[in-house]
Amino acid sequence: MDSVDSDKDSSSFGDKTEAEEEDFFDEDTPPPPARYEEDINLRNMDADAIKVIRRLNRSGHTAYLVGGGVRDLLLDKTPKDFDVATSARPEEVRRLFRNCRVIGRRFRLAHILFAGGKIIETATFRRDPGQSFEIIEGEVEVGYEHEEPPLILVPSPKDRGDDVDLLIRHDNVFGEPHEDAIRRDFTINGLFYDLENDEVIDYVGGVPDLKRQLIKTIGDPDIRLREDPIRILRAIKFSARLDLGIDPELYDAIVAHRTDLERAARPRVLEEILRLLRGGAAHRSMWLTWDTGVMAVILPELAVWLDDDADGSIEFWRRLDAIDRRTYEDNRPSDAVLLSALLVGPIVEYLEDAVDSSSAFEDFFEEMALRLNFPRRLKDRIRSIVTAQGRLTKGKLGSLPRRDFFADAAIHFAIECEAHGEEIPEWAIDPDVAEASDEPRRPRRRRRRRR
Repeated sequence: MDSVDSDKDSSSFGDKTEAEEEDFFDEDTPPPPARYEEDINLRNMDADAIKVIRRLNRSGHTAYLVGGGVRDLLLDKTPKDFDVATSARPEEVRRLFRNCRVIGRRFRLAHILFAGGKIIETATFRRDPGQSFEIIEGEVEVGYEHEEPPLILVPSPKDRGDDVDLLIRHDNVFGEPHEDAIRRDFTINGLFYDLENDEVIDYVGGVPDLKRQLIKTIGDPDIRLREDPIRILRAIKFSARLDLGIDPELYDAIVAHRTDLERAARPRVLEEILRLLRGGAAHRSMWLTWDTGVMAVILPELAVWLDDDADGSIEFWRRLDAIDRRTYEDNRPSDAVLLSALLVGPIVEYLEDAVDSSSAFEDFFEEMALRLNFPRRLKDRIRSIVTAQGRLTKGKLGSLPRRDFFADAAIHFAIECEAHGEEIPEWAIDPDVAEASDEPRRPRRRRRRRR
């Protein structure tokens, strides 16, 4: 990765003294960002995202690819999402694209619609209205063209007293590119790709961190995690999915502030748990949640079961390996199967001596359902999957193939077979080929009418 600065950028502080530089960059004027010429593989770029950026640029607006899309391109991966940030206001974007709709109340976004349900999300640069920035010196990495360390931006320190509520509730003010960069969570997600100049724009030191394969927050990790505790789960997700290390200060902050997840929006916590399972690195993700103590906060039922080294804990990790293999093969199980495979160990242990298994299942999920805002439909599907395993283990399919949950139950059974090193029956490999047995159904008793 070669760092390049335009002539304009280089001349900005070429011959200035240190005192003059401090005067030149005030709190409202950021230094020019580091610009990196990168060999971006445009075959990994979405053609429609390119069209959106180029039309905005031709119309006089600044527009960049932002966030995870830039990160993935630098890692030579095809991004899942292509998000655009621009100086254009939402209504201006709508006037440029007939296939655009503006959504949102708190912060308006432009969704540009394409064939096949594809959406290119286009947001105006925004900022945290209560946030200013400081300028610090970044680190020089071997292999960069210039030996001078880049200047990077970090959010100015906030009052970090333990009783101060730092949770972000308002982040809906239009801003400038540098303000948009520093409000993001991690340096590797604070990058912009300038398509017109084929350069990565870096205000926050994300390119060097990506080269070092390191996840760091933009600014003080203690503050950034308290502002939004979901960043704890996002750090774990990116570390596991991208095989990146976690900066030691960030790791310590995760451990110190893991209980702040109790203050996060419950649906967001459940969604991030599912993302940990969906991303092809479920094993490493769950190991990190366990190792940091995060699991004890979000899924204490599972953490206690693992801490006790219960029977079946080895199979637990093998189930996650089986899930990762399926995801890698583009055959990811449904969310209900992901959660049933995650929780089946403690569920079975809890139901083991229960007289009324249905009531016991409800008792097991009672606190979890409140903690994670668990949808009832999802909980009921997990119940059907788990309770069907007894019949499937005996090979007695009966009428199960006619039930709407049979495919999920069969996939869960296949995962169990893999975890125990057993052969997978054909009907579990391809549930669609399974046929209900012809065993006669019990005739229903007809109720007598009361006269």
